[in-house]
Amino acid sequence: MSARTTTGVKRVVLLTLGWVELPKSWSVYGAPPEQRLREPVPGVLVEVDGGWVLLDTGYNPVLVRDPELRRRFHDRLGAIVPFLPPSADPLLDALATAGLDVDGIAAVAVSHLHNDHAGGIRHFAGRAPVHLQRDELTFGLSPEAEGHGIFRIDFDDRAIDWRLADGDAEVAPGITAIKTAGHTPGHQSFIVRYDDSLGGGGFVFAFDAADLAENIQHELPIGGVVGCDPAETVHHIRRLKAIAASAHLRLVPGHDPDVWPRLTHDLDAAGGIPQIP
Repeated sequence: MSARTTTGVKRVVLLTLGWVELPKSWSVYGAPPEQRLREPVPGVLVEVDGGWVLLDTGYNPVLVRDPELRRRFHDRLGAIVPFLPPSADPLLDALATAGLDVDGIAAVAVSHLHNDHAGGIRHFAGRAPVHLQRDELTFGLSPEAEGHGIFRIDFDDRAIDWRLADGDAEVAPGITAIKTAGHTPGHQSFIVRYDDSLGGGGFVFAFDAADLAENIQHELPIGGVVGCDPAETVHHIRRLKAIAASAHLRLVPGHDPDVWPRLTHDLDAAGGIPQIP
């Protein structure tokens, strides 16, 4: 009898690609305007049968560190302030720490095109397919996108092999994109399921459909939205909660300053395959 072929996820590695300081009201609609948070900028490495898939890519460090470019791009966003680790390129450094380089990534999937999620797409032009919602790319290439923190310079490259979805879609075996528009017109979250041979389980990574644990626990709308009422974002939070509950997966908020580092530590300690209740 031949060995069983795995069809799900083998390992998950969480990355912290920087931080963003911003009013809490961006993450929780109606929070007092004077409250500010420093939130982690997330990335996720997922090992599947075909290799490694990268979910989100962090900032473009040149746009943060070069004074003229920072004034041109980030400073116009005012109350939203980026911070980077000391390495030259946080994404490349994070990949190296995981024993990988750009050529070791078989596919990329991006939750949305905000500067803190799409800044590393340029590394994969001509190298790996990039999964995105079609609505997101259409908006990202529109004139109004830059005013919403989406910088066309990060992803307007003919060499990028876009794999555009129109709703929920499989990215790779064990990884499914779930369209959760609201934060941006084509935002997507991701279901990541461990292979049954590893005991099953896994995660639903909300990314910016739910920044904080309180968005999920108390079904509080996010504050940063494009083209919709913040109250509409609760629908997506409830849908993600239902998906997670029905499949016994853990729903992970995208930018929680307590949840993200704790889960990162736990996954590292478990070799990327935790026991998920």
